Amino acid sequence: MAGGMLLSGATAALIATALPVHDPSSGIVDPPPDKIVIKIATVNGSGCPQGTAAVAVSPDNTAFTVTYSDYLAQVGGSADPTAFRKNCQLNLIVHVPQGFTYAIASADYRGFASLQRGASSAEKASYYFQGSPNTAAITHPFRGPYDDNWQATDVTDWAQLVWAPCGVQRNFNVNTELRVSAGTSATGSTSFMTMDSTDGDISTVYHLAWKECPEF
Repeated sequence: MAGGMLLSGATAALIATALPVHDPSSGIVDPPPDKIVIKIATVNGSGCPQGTAAVAVSPDNTAFTVTYSDYLAQVGGSADPTAFRKNCQLNLIVHVPQGFTYAIASADYRGFASLQRGASSAEKASYYFQGSPNTAAITHPFRGPYDDNWQATDVTDWAQLVWAPCGVQRNFNVNTELRVSAGTSATGSTSFMTMDSTDGDISTVYHLAWKECPEF
């Protein structure tokens, strides 16, 4: 799905999470008062078929959310042999107020998992700006037996934040992955992991840090 979907403004209630400790010398500033606008340039992957991923920006410019409606990895039973791994690559055009730059300070992921005894799963996310060699990747493992909602939070220290370059447009890429392994679980049993929001709750929240660009 390319190009035309514009998403900004209204969002569901954000779910609070721990953010990295603020270092006063880091140059971090309050969010700019002008609105940011996010467009989905492209969305690709088995975990986000066309029309099943949406983005919204929080009213205070401190976060944006990604909601999935068909993100499911599973093994066993009647599951397709390729269904054990699902992924989604989001390429986002982020328009920020002039004179500011941003970084992803933390990200909250959530969904539901049903893992049989002996089975396991993992949620993985990587982040990078277009043209940048700096890629951050974090993996969260889960082990059966497990039958409950799950949540995982990626947090970046202020000193390690990767900032969008000032003065040029660089798309922001988020690549997520769900993977389920049958392991030693009983033959024929089914294990699965979702990252979706069929009940309307937010599934993924990306918290932003802001900094003023230097004057040239």
